[in-house]
Amino acid sequence: MLSRRTLTKLALATPLAALTIRYAAAQVGTSSGTAPVAPETRSLDELHKVALAEGGNLIVYGGGDLPNGAAGMEAAFMKRFHGMKIRILIDRSKYQGVRIDNQLSLDRLQCDAVHILAGHYYDRWKAGNHLLPYKPAGWEEVYPDFRDPDATSVAVAVYAFSTLINTNQLSRADAPRDAIDFLNPKLRGKIALTYPQDDDSILYQFDRIVTQHGWEFVDKLMSQDVLWNRGSGVTRQRIEKGERSASFTTSGPLVPNPNQPTAFLLPTTDSFLSWAHPAAIFRRARNPEAAKLYLSWLLSPEIQGARRQWSVRRDMPAPEGLEPIIAYNSYPVHFRDFLRDRGRLEQFRDQLEQYIGPMQGTNPTNVVGIFPEG
Repeated sequence: MLSRRTLTKLALATPLAALTIRYAAAQVGTSSGTAPVAPETRSLDELHKVALAEGGNLIVYGGGDLPNGAAGMEAAFMKRFHGMKIRILIDRSKYQGVRIDNQLSLDRLQCDAVHILAGHYYDRWKAGNHLLPYKPAGWEEVYPDFRDPDATSVAVAVYAFSTLINTNQLSRADAPRDAIDFLNPKLRGKIALTYPQDDDSILYQFDRIVTQHGWEFVDKLMSQDVLWNRGSGVTRQRIEKGERSASFTTSGPLVPNPNQPTAFLLPTTDSFLSWAHPAAIFRRARNPEAAKLYLSWLLSPEIQGARRQWSVRRDMPAPEGLEPIIAYNSYPVHFRDFLRDRGRLEQFRDQLEQYIGPMQGTNPTNVVGIFPEG
């Protein structure tokens, strides 16, 4: 009988051809037998006019771990669509999902749309008929496995976690690329990481590492005097500020920012974490037309073609010097499957905490309550 470690290694070794077959299979029909939804044909300007007539307001719940982490996105949306007002409330995905569940049960849904990491919540909301089927403009160009066949959700961004270094403290030549490199004694006291028991994306990274290297890796990592943080954004800030030199549990700019002394580096041989970030509109949305405008804008060439990150669209080029996300040994769909197996996930999380210890610190977003927007 194959062990769990062997099975997972086989899954990670899935060739790109097999993944492409999954993409193709996702294009055939819908899973629920419901009437097909036609893709959006209105232009962004036409959607803008309808959204203004509706009232011009929009509330979105987004996933993240920095206070007001979507302020730039809010400003860009309101600059592009004059007269619109938008609030993108950022909080940890695990808190946003529970918050929305509570609001739905109380019939007092606050947000119109959502984009959080916790994909298993979308499964539940879809099963409960809470999501509004909608195919934003650009839907047909989205990788088929990045969208729900019944149009209840669609990925609007691709995020990735890999090595991030402070280039003032560590050269690219000396930078750790693969997980095992972080055990180098020269990096003792120079590593910042995010608590994996606090974030399913980080937990997935550790699951893959333990599968490949065993629990011995975690045991040795604990001797590296790691600076642990609540939130990948907090970890990134510590690297940017030079408080620590390297991390593998945060994101970074695919295109280097000349104003930041950091570099985001892909592994030499290891796979790395990436995921297709899903978005959805609720049937009970008070501003459904504004939500449709927002999702269509997020999928538009204006956003997806900016080449600052990998696109969810097949027709948009990758950032300069990189290939499309599906060309790498990352396989975003594997992370989605990991999120759905909550029993296994929770068991691994509890095991990992025995090595790392309980989390220290408060939720960095400072968002509290079931109805944080009043």
